[in-house]
Order: sequence, then structure tokens, then C-alpha cells
Amino acid sequence: MRDGRKRIALVAHDAKKADMLQWARYNRGILAGHDLVATGTTGRLLSDDLSLPIECLLSGPLGGDQQVGAMIADRRIDLLVFFCDPLTAQPHEPDVQALMRLAGVWNVPIAINRATADLAIASPLFYDRAYTPETPDYRAHEQRQVPAGA
Repeated sequence: MRDGRKRIALVAHDAKKADMLQWARYNRGILAGHDLVATGTTGRLLSDDLSLPIECLLSGPLGGDQQVGAMIADRRIDLLVFFCDPLTAQPHEPDVQALMRLAGVWNVPIAINRATADLAIASPLFYDRAYTPETPDYRAHEQRQVPAGA
């Protein structure tokens, strides 16, 4: 967290981009106080509509999901807002699952729909500068002995 600002990653499947736009418009004032990063198409739509600075990565299927995942692994994302389309199979589903897994590994809150996104940014903890989510300690995993030939 930088001076109370959080870095929020915004991702939306095609069928959920309209929901993301509506949610972002409603919460524009809150979002303006934070650093925003988004996958390509979602980022361009939000930037054009909200006139806010948004760091646009690649489109999700072209590697944007993995770029967000790398930022999570580097502990550079404080909240992931990922409006998933639960009714449509995604050709890059393994990338989506990897992104969700990384958020779980690094204890990054994930909002997968408007209700959870609203709850996340309405939480008093979201604004509490003293609150820092616990960073998991994976030293034992990193130092484990791996049998030869494994």
C-alpha cells in the first residue's frame, strides 16, 4: 500500500464488461483514489469511460491474466476485481485458474462479481492504513528437500 492508496487489478470476461463498467462508474470516486491496473480491453473501456489513469496490460487471453498473476506474486496487487462469466467456457481457462490460484496463494482478496466487489471496497479494513493482510510464509516450502529424480 502506498500512502493509503491500493493497487486494484480490474479484469472482466467479455460477457461481464458491461457489469464492470457499471460498477466502476458507480464507484468512480473511490477508484480515483487508488492505482488501477487492468487487462487490455477492460482497461481501455474503463479508461475511456471514466477518464481515469489505468495501467493497461495485454488482453487476458494474450497474456494479461498472467501479467496480473505476476504482479500478485510480486505482491504488487492489493485487490483483484475479476468479473468472471460463469456461463461461458473460456479458451484461456487455465490462465484464469492460475490467476485465481495465485491470489489464493498470496492472500490477495478476489471479488468475482459486483456484490463482492462492493463489499471489498466498502470494508473498513480497505481504508485502514494500519491493516495489512498477512503475507503467507512459504520458507518451509522453498527450502524443502526434493528427492533426486523427482
